[in-house]
Amino acid sequence: MRRNMGLRDETLGMWLGVLGVAIFALTLPMTRLATGTQAAPQLSPWFVTLGRAALAGVLSLIFLLATRSPLPKAAHWKPLAFAVLGNALGYPLLLAFALRVVSAGHAAVVTALLPLGTAAVAAWVLHQRARLGFWLCAMAGSVLVIAFSMLRAHQGGSAFGFEWADVLLVGAVLAASFGYIYGAQVTPALGAERVICWVCVLALPFTLPGAIWLWPQQPVATSAWVGFGYVGIFSMWIGFFAWYRGLALGGALRVSQTQLLQPFLSILAAVPLLGESIDTLTIGFAAAVVGTVIAGKKLSQARPAPLAPSPLPNATP
Repeated sequence: MRRNMGLRDETLGMWLGVLGVAIFALTLPMTRLATGTQAAPQLSPWFVTLGRAALAGVLSLIFLLATRSPLPKAAHWKPLAFAVLGNALGYPLLLAFALRVVSAGHAAVVTALLPLGTAAVAAWVLHQRARLGFWLCAMAGSVLVIAFSMLRAHQGGSAFGFEWADVLLVGAVLAASFGYIYGAQVTPALGAERVICWVCVLALPFTLPGAIWLWPQQPVATSAWVGFGYVGIFSMWIGFFAWYRGLALGGALRVSQTQLLQPFLSILAAVPLLGESIDTLTIGFAAAVVGTVIAGKKLSQARPAPLAPSPLPNATP
């Protein structure tokens, strides 16, 4: 009976993980829906960033009060502050500005580096020694993203070059990676769901007044408000509940593999939501980048040290 319950938990965890990934995958097209394009702008990237965090912050405050969550300890505030800078402000702001310029499918290829970037930041911030193969995979993924950007720029009629929007997307990947790592440092003490709630609440003194100050004065399309509501409620809040609960029930190693579906789901979702087309170049580069992520994850940890010789039976432990 316990085995059956364990299998049910693993299955539920896997489906929750898939749900979380699907929610996060829609972040790219929904953000572009909210901000609009350079030719047809909608909501300001600054308003989308501050407003989505403020919306999630209000929901988080209600959740923390309803569950009577204790305040974080003094040692927790610094990692939470870095998580605010990375996840609540840096990533969504850079993403919103970039998606004014490039398509959601284009952004999906670049942001597919996020798992690899997170592992690289962990190796640097947490002083974890990664094997040479991991860094080679990270370099290969970066080269693929640069090549994709240059080809896209050339197809758009420009000379071969790295678009500034891609610089913003790479910055968004780095910001999210730092936010995830610092958030992970306090997850064992606070609990995964409460970490994202405290991140959003900690940002409220800045995001709520900022969102009110930047409230749009011009008419905005209903679709833009739908996109804004989605990234505030689902991308910034509900998605984390499904994702973290899935990791807890199904096992982090097993469920985290579903993250590899995210760039492809983003590309597919952009077709009905934004009218973007699927082309072989985008799918091919997305698959190649995901391939480097798979290889890099397998090589992200250093080889275990050789076991010491067993002590003699009469030796002191």
